[in-house]
Amino acid sequence: MTPPQRQRRHPLPDPAPQPAKQGDGQNPERLYTITGEDGSRVPLDLVTLIVANADPPPSATPEQAALLRLCSAPLSVAELSAYLNLPFSVVTVLLTELLTAELVRARAPIVRQALPDRSILEAVMHGLQKL
Repeated sequence: MTPPQRQRRHPLPDPAPQPAKQGDGQNPERLYTITGEDGSRVPLDLVTLIVANADPPPSATPEQAALLRLCSAPLSVAELSAYLNLPFSVVTVLLTELLTAELVRARAPIVRQALPDRSILEAVMHGLQKL
């Protein structure tokens, strides 16, 4: 059983409206100015790893420069989207521009097999037994 909650006699005034943040989806005009005209996109998956080839050039937009700085080590597109607080679609447009300029490389994630090959394990075991 929960105790009863006390109610105020005079309700608090509504807080002042907060300005919209960069990637919260309330300001689509801002996202359009980041991406420009919607051209062709490279088919990127959420787990595609992105690695920077070079430092940001002086002509890069602030978002592109931030992407290049983050990609000094391999990061997935989902991680980049989260770190920059931008929607996935906006990040894919920015990465397409960087890929065409050859400032970043995209590669598939490294997938490891769940179980090793049984024949290899048996060959190693027989080799060790012969020693």
